[in-house]
Amino acid sequence: MIRNGHGAAGGAQPPGPEGRRAVRVWCDGCYDMVHYGHSNQLRQARAMGDYLIVGVHTDEEISKHKGPPVFTQEERYKMVQAIKWVDEVVPAAPYVTTLETLDKYSCDFCVHGNDITLTVDGRDTYEEVKQAGRYRECRRTQGVSTTDLVGRMLLVTKAHHSGHEISSEYREYADSFGKCPGGRNPWTGVSQFLQTSQKIIQFASGKEPQPGETVIYVAGAFDLFHIGHVDFLEKVHGLAERPYVIAGLHFDQEVNHYKGKNYPIMNLHERTLSVLACRYVSEVVIGAPYAVTAELLDHFKVDLVCHGKTEIVPDKDGSDPYQEPKRRGIFCQIDSGNDLTTDLIVQRIIKNRLEYEARNQKKEAKELAFLEARRRQEVQRERESDCDF
Repeated sequence: MIRNGHGAAGGAQPPGPEGRRAVRVWCDGCYDMVHYGHSNQLRQARAMGDYLIVGVHTDEEISKHKGPPVFTQEERYKMVQAIKWVDEVVPAAPYVTTLETLDKYSCDFCVHGNDITLTVDGRDTYEEVKQAGRYRECRRTQGVSTTDLVGRMLLVTKAHHSGHEISSEYREYADSFGKCPGGRNPWTGVSQFLQTSQKIIQFASGKEPQPGETVIYVAGAFDLFHIGHVDFLEKVHGLAERPYVIAGLHFDQEVNHYKGKNYPIMNLHERTLSVLACRYVSEVVIGAPYAVTAELLDHFKVDLVCHGKTEIVPDKDGSDPYQEPKRRGIFCQIDSGNDLTTDLIVQRIIKNRLEYEARNQKKEAKELAFLEARRRQEVQRERESDCDF
């Protein structure tokens, strides 16, 4: 088990409000390519209780029931651990959620999104806990899924974050990739995520820097927020006894200028929520300037500016975007010890393209079969009810 920093000193679990017994909540899943949809599920689950335990499945289990994961189990454990609403992570959690698992970790109930999760043979993985009344449901975050993000990478197009000039190839692929049962395909292709101020408020801490805290500024794309980003931010967070880390996120057009290709995969609003969900980040600057200016440093009263070991691309005029913090002597390069990049993630996807396409086709077929079986059961129950009269 991996415990995070929400509990009381010594790893003890805090009591619930007014001294009552704390309500313990269980979530489980693959948490592959952890995105803001996962984070929002865990945020909602944490709000239903006092202590959130998250079980993460192994690579073997995921491959058996769904297909190959994008990230390794060790990467996925650490990604979930970095989400600020998670109190504890259970590695190698069973794929089917049972009452035995809930009792083992003293959880009152489990929480899952309002989508379907099936085993390799088409059974509902939450059937047992549902029948026992120890299942709660939260709203799925519309506009994102691992299937959707994989689709964006496979398409290799700039159109997904602009919403314009969508090629015929893009439309054809988007129409066939990752469709929902029944033929609807509301989320694949161009991102359908609609940002609201309320969503940002839900994710943000709302805390201002306090006296004695060290304000640390980092900037970048933070695209497909991944374990490389987490390792970097954890190192940055550990530079001070009382850190206040501000992450500056560049506009989509800026990212595309210095990264090229079809980047960013996720648009600015999506990247904002992904970074805000990280326990090592206190605040996000949405649409931060590429150059770290004197105005920015003064406005946020920045004590230290950090950058990873990746290449620093010159600004449009050829200047060093970090020349001001370097002049002030507050610039620091951090070696996170992790060389994973968004490029490498895309390469993983491209390398296993056929397997990922097969995975999503298999998932769709299972969901269709499950829904059809449930429809037949409902029809049968209606017939039996009619016969009673």
